[in-house]
Amino acid sequence: MAVTPSASGPIRAVDILRKAANFEPIKQVITLGSGDEYVFYVTPLNAAERERAQKEGGSDTNGFAMQLLVMKALDENGDKLFKPGDIPVLKREVEDEDLQKMILCVLRPRGEGEDPDIKSD
Repeated sequence: MAVTPSASGPIRAVDILRKAANFEPIKQVITLGSGDEYVFYVTPLNAAERERAQKEGGSDTNGFAMQLLVMKALDENGDKLFKPGDIPVLKREVEDEDLQKMILCVLRPRGEGEDPDIKSD
């Protein structure tokens, strides 16, 4: 559905975009390397969060992705799954493929262009 200015006057683009924004948590289900399904929640990313993750992650792309995961991954109660101090453990003791699936969910919580092993409800 196209959004156009109304007869009563032009609607500012920023107002249309703000009204369309939905930051409610979205359920994510990934299949881990063990074959088990893991459920977590993610709220869509906004530009301020992306900037913060870039600043904290530095020039390292993996650091940026890990910062996003720590910032955005939630449990069913809306509590963060990870703390910044968990990053070294995630890097050393978790299969990279499982981490990449979670990070992809953070970047695209509605599943656009989704991998077949990733489901969002």
